[in-house]
Amino acid sequence: MDETEQVMQAAENPLRHIPLEIMVTVGKARPLVRDLLTLGEHAVIPLDKRIDDPVELFIGDRLIARGELQELEGGEPGQLAVRLTEVVSTPTDPN
Repeated sequence: MDETEQVMQAAENPLRHIPLEIMVTVGKARPLVRDLLTLGEHAVIPLDKRIDDPVELFIGDRLIARGELQELEGGEPGQLAVRLTEVVSTPTDPN
C-alpha cells in the first residue's frame, strides 16, 4: 500500500467521527467536611488557582493541553471557550 492509499484510508476511518468528551479543569478546592456541611446558596469556595492561571484539558485522566479561558467570539454572550497555549506531548510507543 502506498502513502496516498494510507492517507485516504486514515481520512475514511470511521473512528474519526466518534466524539470525545474533554474536561476543562479550572482549579481544585480542599474544604473540610464540616465546612461543606454548612454551605448554602451563594457560598464561595476558594480554588487553588488564580483567575489568570492556565486551565487544564483532560480526556479521561490524561492531560492533553493547557490553555486560557476566554469568551467565544461570535458565540452567545458569555459563552466560554479555551484558547490552547500548550499541547502536552506524549511519549512515543516503542511497539
